[in-house]
Amino acid sequence: MRASDVCRVRDGCVEVDVSVSPRSNRSGPDGYDEWRRRMNVRVKAPPLDGRANREVAELFREITGCRSEVTAGQTSRQKTVTVHGDPGAIMASLEAAVDG
Repeated sequence: MRASDVCRVRDGCVEVDVSVSPRSNRSGPDGYDEWRRRMNVRVKAPPLDGRANREVAELFREITGCRSEVTAGQTSRQKTVTVHGDPGAIMASLEAAVDG
């Protein structure tokens, strides 16, 4: 599975479907969930007061170097993260982060 299988390119941004594991012992991408067609992401923050959502957005900003925000699934483990910027560069950064 590749990043292009879990992403949608929109006008000037990329939407990434993710499955989040809060309260993890480390933060970062953790492969793909082929059944749900989502990128697995681990975060240390608990799912309280939006802390996990903020950490997910910050993680995607660190990976891609672009502004990121959780745009769907704020109260769910299944989320959509919108990353604003050049779609080609964003996809390449996501591929490198998951494969790295």
